[in-house]
Amino acid sequence: MTPALLHSLWVAMALMLIIEGIMPFLSPQNFKRALLQMAAMPDRQIRLIGFFSMIAGLFFLYWIN
Repeated sequence: MTPALLHSLWVAMALMLIIEGIMPFLSPQNFKRALLQMAAMPDRQIRLIGFFSMIAGLFFLYWIN
């Protein structure tokens, strides 16, 4: 891997952690409620949400490049 690619991967990881931490930081109660609702969902529904999230991410990456 080139240094530029490694740098980009570290930047992407840092941004992901920042974005993931926003909701629990700003509203822990709502975050807990959302996790409980998600835990009650069937596996198939969670899998579909994950799939569409990945597709949206790929689309976004394609769009910005």
